[in-house]
Amino acid sequence: MNDQDHAARSEQRSPAPGTAGREGRGAPLWTTRPENPEDAGAVRAVVTAAFPTPAEAALVDALRTDPSAWLPGLGHVALGGDGAVAAYALLTRCRVGDAPVLALAPVATAPEQQRRGAGQAAVRAALDAARLRAESVVLVLGHPAYYPRFGFVPASRYGIRPAFDVPDEAMMALVLAPSAPVPRGTIHYPAAFGV
Repeated sequence: MNDQDHAARSEQRSPAPGTAGREGRGAPLWTTRPENPEDAGAVRAVVTAAFPTPAEAALVDALRTDPSAWLPGLGHVALGGDGAVAAYALLTRCRVGDAPVLALAPVATAPEQQRRGAGQAAVRAALDAARLRAESVVLVLGHPAYYPRFGFVPASRYGIRPAFDVPDEAMMALVLAPSAPVPRGTIHYPAAFGV
């Protein structure tokens, strides 16, 4: 299981539609927004706490410095009622062959907020922002029981494959613009991913 799977397992309920969700009685209503530079420390703390190693937090830091990968406005935070960052979802540029697509990674939720819909709210907000930018495809390597709730299906259905071995059901794609052609071929991640 990879680090993204670990985070996905912590978010197993579906929120209300939209970019914020209410998860049962007494659960918080999540407010979402694009991250801003002042969020960097809080985002790092959430990502570090959500994974067993600091590798995912280092990935976010490296992606922020890569102008070919970083897309301002596509990192989203979910805020609790106290205004603290509870979850984070990041979309960055990658490619399928020569075609630009997006990679969703990491998705992280503060341990004390897990299983309450914060991660889902952040993911939905990021995906909504990608739709507004007229992006066509989002890829994720993650838990196959978690990401289909957002519309992800195995990427192999579109002829998309990673350059490394993973279970087919774990490499998923979400087509945001059904009328646009979906690229086929091998995924090329930014150098920060190390693959």
